[in-house]
Amino acid sequence: MIYLAFVSLGLPDSLLGAAWPSMYPQLGVPVGAMGVITMVISGCTVVSSLLSNRLIRAFGTRGVVIGSVFLTAVALLGFSLADTFWLLVLLAVPYGLGAGCIDAALNNYAAIHLSARHMSWLHCFWGVGTIVGPFAMGWALTHGGWHLGYRIVAALQLAIGVFLVLTRHVWKSETAGRTEDEKNTAGLMSAARVPGVPAAILGFLGYCALEVTAASWASTYFVTVAGIAESQAADFASLFYIGITAGRFLAGIVATGQGDRKMIRIGLTVVGVGLVLLAVSSVLTGLAAVAFVIVGLGCAPVYPSIMHHTPEAFGARNSASVIGLMMALGYVGTTFVPPLFGLLGQTVGFWVMPWFLGAFAALTAVALHRADATPR
Repeated sequence: MIYLAFVSLGLPDSLLGAAWPSMYPQLGVPVGAMGVITMVISGCTVVSSLLSNRLIRAFGTRGVVIGSVFLTAVALLGFSLADTFWLLVLLAVPYGLGAGCIDAALNNYAAIHLSARHMSWLHCFWGVGTIVGPFAMGWALTHGGWHLGYRIVAALQLAIGVFLVLTRHVWKSETAGRTEDEKNTAGLMSAARVPGVPAAILGFLGYCALEVTAASWASTYFVTVAGIAESQAADFASLFYIGITAGRFLAGIVATGQGDRKMIRIGLTVVGVGLVLLAVSSVLTGLAAVAFVIVGLGCAPVYPSIMHHTPEAFGARNSASVIGLMMALGYVGTTFVPPLFGLLGQTVGFWVMPWFLGAFAALTAVALHRADATPR
């Protein structure tokens, strides 16, 4: 059930980017208007991440997950019916609110109750969702348009939501005796004052900025630096996500034996190797594709390992609030850092990407080490 919920979390994530080239001419807006929708989604995701602990205390993980799946399904159904840009902006509110709640609630539940292996594989299934969504949209664009694509994914979300409702008794038996624990979790301000939490949040922000910047600008890097044709660049850019998805499957095989801290160190080391290859790919252009796969493989264990390590590092009582804070600040990073890099790339040149990403990899490593080294 939780694996399905992670698929549902990934399904909408890459839909807008896949559909936008067909959407904006029909909506009569400039191509850059997508940024308005994504900013609203990100802002609402930040808000719901901060509120996730209160909602978990009030309704339990089961209630938050089921409610969030239906909320995103309704938003996607609304997208499938919308014919004006500002209606899409309005529908982006429940879209973002649902995504933030389910993300924080599932990660906290998995971090407390499941092994590191399952945490890695759950995030691998999020990657499956991000792959299925664009494929569904691509099929729809050739058989009826982007409205049909959103309708298909909304139907998938609704089906997952109905399945979670029909199997809610399993949630009840699996969480028996834990309801009081959920109600007694620490609040945001209390959790934020735990020694090491600010550094952990900063490290998570650094990682999220690294991952999304690499994913967002890979295609541009292939064209402007590696000299790859535009028609091939989009396909090559998917190598990063393939690296992450495959890496999380592989990480799940070894994660339990290695421990979260070691998996984070291994991941960031592999990222460093990939960035070195990326830095020389402007001279040896064939290395660019290999480099992005390696960076994706290195990124793979970092996010799930940070999540899984949180209850151990800061206590199960604080984990829901700490993860909510991490999610909120992580979304802030993914909202503002990629556009910042875009401006830097336009000004200096996109060859600077390995150095830019390297700075955030270093920030992640130093901040997470500081979080672990802080006495508690």
